Amino acid sequence: MRMTRRVDNVQFLPFLTTDVNNLSWLSYGILKGDGTLVVVNTVGAVLQTLYILVYLHYCPRKRAVLLQTATLLGVLLLGFGYFWLLVPNIEARLQQLGLFCSVFTISMYLSPLTDLAKVIQTKSTQSLSFSLTIATLLTSASWTLYGFQLRDPYIMVPNLPGILTSFIRLWLFWKYPQEQDRNYQLLQT
Repeated sequence: MRMTRRVDNVQFLPFLTTDVNNLSWLSYGILKGDGTLVVVNTVGAVLQTLYILVYLHYCPRKRAVLLQTATLLGVLLLGFGYFWLLVPNIEARLQQLGLFCSVFTISMYLSPLTDLAKVIQTKSTQSLSFSLTIATLLTSASWTLYGFQLRDPYIMVPNLPGILTSFIRLWLFWKYPQEQDRNYQLLQT
């Protein structure tokens, strides 16, 4: 984005859902007293928020981006208000917040599926990031194993779609290999 000063091929929704996801898991980690969840999701929320600000800076249609952001933040605040004010039992709060976090994690992993339909239609993986696919696979697998180690289904189960969608994207990279950048080819001649 910084190099091209454009956001044409970059989808906003996956990064917004990731930010909401980090904030949700941060709350779950605080309630559960899990330092790993707190530290990782604090860093993730800060980085995703910075990405959103950069995206907003380069986005020509700021209103749509701000509307999506405000909508998801509203849902997040309503959810937090519900959990912290209306669910007095800490164990019930932890279970319901875990379910809430699980839904957001699944939506985060499924949000790039619109890109997959475009890849199949155009038979081109230019709109996909190989490094992001690998990072998603490793992150999903790590959180799944961490959840398994803790015997926490709210951490383990929702990361399985991340593994599945990563393998689907890797298959698409194999089926429709990225062409070399034309500017790079011109420099070679």
